[in-house]
Amino acid sequence: MAIGRSTPSSSQTPDAGAARRPSRARGIPEATVARLPLYLRALTALSERSVPTVSSEELAAAAGVNSAKLRKDFSYLGSYGTRGVGYDVEYLVYQISRELGLTQDWPVVIVGIGNLGHALANYGGFASRGFRVAALLDADPAVVGSTAAGLPVRHMDELEDIVTAQQVSIGVITTPPGAAQQVCDRLVEAGVTSILNFAPTVLTVPDGVDVRKVDLSIELQILAFHEQRKAGDEPGAGDSVLDRAPGPVRAAAAKLRRAAGGTAKAEQAKGKTAQGTEGDLSAVMPA
Repeated sequence: MAIGRSTPSSSQTPDAGAARRPSRARGIPEATVARLPLYLRALTALSERSVPTVSSEELAAAAGVNSAKLRKDFSYLGSYGTRGVGYDVEYLVYQISRELGLTQDWPVVIVGIGNLGHALANYGGFASRGFRVAALLDADPAVVGSTAAGLPVRHMDELEDIVTAQQVSIGVITTPPGAAQQVCDRLVEAGVTSILNFAPTVLTVPDGVDVRKVDLSIELQILAFHEQRKAGDEPGAGDSVLDRAPGPVRAAAAKLRRAAGGTAKAEQAKGKTAQGTEGDLSAVMPA
């Protein structure tokens, strides 16, 4: 994939100094940064089809955003396109890749080589996007020494040496939740400043360390919410909905029902007592 042009127009000549200026210094909002990979993916597909230019409407549709937002995002990069022509695809690929830091090699370590760790190690999209899997690490003796994607799985005892020798700044955690924080602490102490966390737990990190969390169960739960709405099964619609719920959900619902029933009985008994007391008082009080 080409990331530059041999003969860029004068208005689009790459600025070498700009490549060294961080996004935050240039005031690019985090929401815009989050959308840049979407634009890059769409542009890369266009580049592979040798499409020279693209309109903001076409690119916005391919990226799943509206065209006004796309134009605003690109204005932060200093790219405004050409009226009647659109955006130069190859130059935008270069510009966004530079902004995201993808014009250099980023060594990555993956910690926790279970099923997910194996899948990530074998993912072919890392190399084409500027990331190199430098090492695979695990603490399980049964896993250490095996290979994944042609790389040997090394023991966690080597973590600090690997991070230093390979100048790793990005770590990927795919361990069980109970081990994730300890692994995170060791990565940070070794010098890793960015972490992609697949473990279903919240990590605590010091200032200056960035964490991105990927929780597939949360994404599925959000989809379940939308599916429930589409089917017309509103919460509280009856036992027919709960009957299809997982065991823990049914148990929690039953507990809530018991608690609500106990509260109602207590309130009812309280009301009767108060009513009886009032009746007794009215009988002895003078008219």
